[in-house]
Amino acid sequence: MAGNSFGQLFRITTFGESHGEAIGVIIDGCPSQLPVDLEYIQSELDKRRPGQSKITTQRKESDTVKILSGMFEGKTTGTPIAMLIPNEDQRSKDYTHNVDVFRPSHADYTYQTKYGIRDHRGGGRSSARETAARVAAGALAKLLLKSHGIEIVAHVSSVGKINAPNVDISDVQEFINQREENIVRCADPATAEEMIEFIDNIRKAGDTVGGKISCYVKNCPVGLGEPVFDKLHAELGKAMLSINAVHGFEFGSGFSGSEMLGSEHNDIFVKDHNGDIITITNYSGGIQGGISNGMPIEFKVAFKPVATIMKAQATIDSEGNAAEISGKGRHDPCVVPRAVVIVEAMAALVLADHWMRNRNSILG
Repeated sequence: MAGNSFGQLFRITTFGESHGEAIGVIIDGCPSQLPVDLEYIQSELDKRRPGQSKITTQRKESDTVKILSGMFEGKTTGTPIAMLIPNEDQRSKDYTHNVDVFRPSHADYTYQTKYGIRDHRGGGRSSARETAARVAAGALAKLLLKSHGIEIVAHVSSVGKINAPNVDISDVQEFINQREENIVRCADPATAEEMIEFIDNIRKAGDTVGGKISCYVKNCPVGLGEPVFDKLHAELGKAMLSINAVHGFEFGSGFSGSEMLGSEHNDIFVKDHNGDIITITNYSGGIQGGISNGMPIEFKVAFKPVATIMKAQATIDSEGNAAEISGKGRHDPCVVPRAVVIVEAMAALVLADHWMRNRNSILG
């Protein structure tokens, strides 16, 4: 199956299935002598792991990562880095009801038609369980970026029609502390309480709901991104749309910018008190001409409701006959609380790759 690798110079390849023995990732191109903070990598995985609260799936996975290669004496060696995450709590019997039935809005029908075979146990390769491997790789990319002052933070900015107000990202650590104080990972405490109650009621009703994640990149240098087809926002869009359940991506002013006049939307250049060039507004979302301009990169990612609901739905079987199916097993009523770290990880992978590519853009 193609399409399992991402990036050019900082390149990852993920492997494994939801109900297989393990999932994992190979990272190729990471520079040597980068200090590897294993506790940090594990803490990132802990934010994504299932079973962490009443509003997430109750599958119990420790998501304990093991680094098999590419590291010596606490630093990267410049050779391929292999990370392995064992699966510990598979319940394949929960999926026996859909061996020959296509679940609505899942990848069952498309995989069966494309490959002539599919793993019905949790969706196999199409399962969001695969994203744990991305988070592990993204944590390493974050460490690389942090060593050059680049910070990436995200939070749940909406659930259903509940929207959080704009939040302050001037103090990254304070933003993270505020976000991690609640199980929905919204940096606005009052909105978080409303979201949690709403998601819990949706869960009790056997239904699901979608939401949005807002992501911010601070201290990104000017010049990341390539002309024409590898524009930075295009690369970020591809990365985000590769995440399970993502149905929308917008950066800067996004769709609202289409309602504005050019005189309103243009970001005016000025010099700050340090003599650095900045813009008064940031409708461009930190990217102009597909290249980072030094302002904070800002984008939003929209997630659809989780497709598995605990209600009976009409469908068809593999022979085209009418059938009925209802969800069984352990599933998220809303995916966004666990997806925050996935969005950050994919952003880090894009930026790490383009940071490395940009080092060769000027002779000298």
